[in-house]
Amino acid sequence: MDRIELLQSMVEKDKSNIQAWYMLGEELLQQENLREALYAFSMALAENDYTMEQNVIAYLSKVFSSLEGQSRNTDEENAYNLASVRHVEDDDQPNPDEVEKTVELTVIHGKKTDNISSLKQYQPKTVTFQDVGGLDSLKKTINMKIIKPFMDPGLFTKFRKKTGGGILLFGPPGCGKTFIAKATAGEIGANFFPVHISDILDPFFGQSERNLHDVFKTARANRPSVLFFDEVDTLGYSRSKANSDIMRPLIDSMLTEMESIDTGTDNLLIIGATNMPWDVDSAFKRPGRFDKLVFVPPPDMEARQTIFQLKLKEKPLSSDISLEILATKTEYYSGADIENVIELATENVLTEIMETNQERLIGMEDLLYAIEETIPSTLEWLQTIKNYIKYSNQTGLYKEVAKYINKVLL
Repeated sequence: MDRIELLQSMVEKDKSNIQAWYMLGEELLQQENLREALYAFSMALAENDYTMEQNVIAYLSKVFSSLEGQSRNTDEENAYNLASVRHVEDDDQPNPDEVEKTVELTVIHGKKTDNISSLKQYQPKTVTFQDVGGLDSLKKTINMKIIKPFMDPGLFTKFRKKTGGGILLFGPPGCGKTFIAKATAGEIGANFFPVHISDILDPFFGQSERNLHDVFKTARANRPSVLFFDEVDTLGYSRSKANSDIMRPLIDSMLTEMESIDTGTDNLLIIGATNMPWDVDSAFKRPGRFDKLVFVPPPDMEARQTIFQLKLKEKPLSSDISLEILATKTEYYSGADIENVIELATENVLTEIMETNQERLIGMEDLLYAIEETIPSTLEWLQTIKNYIKYSNQTGLYKEVAKYINKVLL
């Protein structure tokens, strides 16, 4: 076993042995294995030992100074050789007639003059309530709770009504919760900060809480602003249901950020969206945090007509398409379900065109056949929450859902 293998076995047994990491870095650098050597030196610095830090800096400075000296000597030697070549006798110069003729090349400059990309090409398109089909009652609730306080703060200040706070959107998947949040930010013209769980979670102890604090700190520094937590149940999972306490400090940090002695949500709107409100910790659902819980139901008749109209807008359609009939046939369908119906009908038409080599338009029969081949994905969710309404609705949390279920006689 050579010295490198011996040192590698030592650090595998004890990764905190900074002296072994340092010696391994020296050996690897002597073998010109720069990448692994730098990794070994970084591991030697992991314990924040001052003496080790000075040793690493001194050794690397010595090595790189030596390499720089070698590079300088090589450059001087090349310069000397080049000067010797240039001082040749005139007799040794080649005959001009024997020199090959060179071809002149033209440089065509591209439109991109530097390496900086314009931010405009990455900015998402602004979405407003005009892009949202139906859901008028939901729009009215959001307008009173969110948009008016932001657009007319003077009136709300007069009545000591704070602007900002939290709103939790819940409902079956695919019914437009995320889209509603984007449209809300577009309506009020506030800074919009979508937060994903991958932006928060970190394997190192305490770093996830720091990431969450930085998100809220950034949003507060740019008020008025909107923080949007999609699938908020992943960050705010009920502590009483959790099998371990790994996420508990993060949940406590988020509760503190939303409302405590030193923090608040004035001019800061927090929107959460979830398909499983029963899994969200009860502390989030009290006044002062998520003040309003809003049920986002499956699209109604008018909304389904609007969704069909928007989704079929650029499709090659025949003249027999009836939006009213399509909306009637798709009761309980979510927006995502309707989009799936249209995609299925399109695929069927394209398959037929490729088989027959005869091009045609998408007809009413194609869409009705696609509807027959699919079932609404919201039924399973509605059946699940129906059980929660029956056995776990003492606080009236799901009263809006209960009204909806009774109305549609599900």
